[in-house]
Amino acid sequence: MNINLLSFEASLIAVVPAAGIGKRMRSHYPKQYLTFLGKTVLEHTVERLLSHPKITRVILALGENDEYFPSLALANNPYVSTVIGGKERVDSVLAGLQYINCSEFSWVLVHDAARPCVSHQDITQLITRCLSTGVGGLLATPVRDTMKRSHPENTLNKAQNIVQCTEQRDGLWHALTPQMYKITELKNAIENALTQQLAITDESSAIELAGLPSQLVEASSDNIKITRPDDLALAEFILMKQKN
Repeated sequence: MNINLLSFEASLIAVVPAAGIGKRMRSHYPKQYLTFLGKTVLEHTVERLLSHPKITRVILALGENDEYFPSLALANNPYVSTVIGGKERVDSVLAGLQYINCSEFSWVLVHDAARPCVSHQDITQLITRCLSTGVGGLLATPVRDTMKRSHPENTLNKAQNIVQCTEQRDGLWHALTPQMYKITELKNAIENALTQQLAITDESSAIELAGLPSQLVEASSDNIKITRPDDLALAEFILMKQKN
């Protein structure tokens, strides 16, 4: 990988949507404020981003009534700014994009608050690929398991699912973050999709709906998203492994 390509952009900014409540964690706290290795998930994630040599600013989109963030040391970090997020992830991302000074930054990386284990190597690979081609993209991993589709008209107990068919996994990828795009293109793509009431599941989906290209950059399986209680222990294991 030609790291010199990183010089195409003096510095980069990241947006982290962190307004969710994480119901699947079965916790009294939003998942981004659960702690492991002495820090909250959000702190681990933001520190991972800011410790990358090309990321100089992080914008956090927080819940309107967030009572946890002010107590963190992160709240006093001069390289971290906050905005009020929205009900859906896309609303939080858009709030972060609207806050950015586009005369200072032209590209943005959007990263899940609950992905503290993304490696610098993968971030560098994404940045290098996007800047060298001028085309935005996302970290992703190829689907390796057999994929099953459940029957849409399941008449059995709701706790059960009946297989309708096996999906071909060739060409299927798991979308991860960061996802990196030109700020103006991403903001316009999101705003247009929302105006048309189209479903946006991630930044890449907004770009796709706008008819723009988006490239897949293969990433490490270490880049897990914390969604369930067991994931905290796994994240701790991965971070400890990365330090060794």
